[in-house]
Amino acid sequence: MRILLLVNNRVGWQISMWLKNRGESIVGLVIHPPNNRKYAEETIECLKLKDDQIFDGSKLKSPESIGCIKALNADVCLSILFDYILQQDFIDLFRMGVINLHPSYLPYNRGNYPNVWSIVDGTPAGVTLHYIDAGIDTGDIIAQKEISVELTDTGESLYRKLEKACVELFVNNWTHFKNGKIKRIEQSLDAGTYHRATDVQNIDEIDLNRQYMARDLINILRARTFPPYNGAYFKDENNRKVFLELNLYYDD
Repeated sequence: MRILLLVNNRVGWQISMWLKNRGESIVGLVIHPPNNRKYAEETIECLKLKDDQIFDGSKLKSPESIGCIKALNADVCLSILFDYILQQDFIDLFRMGVINLHPSYLPYNRGNYPNVWSIVDGTPAGVTLHYIDAGIDTGDIIAQKEISVELTDTGESLYRKLEKACVELFVNNWTHFKNGKIKRIEQSLDAGTYHRATDVQNIDEIDLNRQYMARDLINILRARTFPPYNGAYFKDENNRKVFLELNLYYDD
């Protein structure tokens, strides 16, 4: 099976290493451009592909990129924490489809920041391996696992749980997928939730003159605690942002 990888972040690097160590046939790699890539250099070093086998994810819509990737004759494409939306002409290049690893318990929290919204909205958290179709995280499910959200979890700690669960879910189901021993589960397009990347802007500013339920405010603050990234804030009398983080722990 010839594999094209679309990867970013630590999970993408770890799964790339796992596939490489198994002797899988990885014929190409697509990474984010320099301004928003993570663990790309580690992934490139691990896979040891030629320069003409490595592509810029921001240019996948170009006819030149489509032509070069088609020439790789990959059977399947694996998308792992890859941020770019794939067009149908790209998806159609692979006889076994495009498989995505998404850090949410689909159909809940399609889109961005699932670790945040599982805390803020109280929706199930988890990870899902699924086919990519023309929608955003709407394709048939291959496998998934729900992850518990503790009252002490922050956006960061839940994200780390989801990272670990992503790798485990992929490793546990890859052979089943290769052998055709999977059952596709159709998602209901009327179910679940969806969030854009900009949706966090609607919760980040804490209005000092507004009344909040204590639970709701705590959930916002802990969901947006992910140092060194800025999260929730309020503004002082000079209109400067004052950022907040929560440190939560059990009394045991």
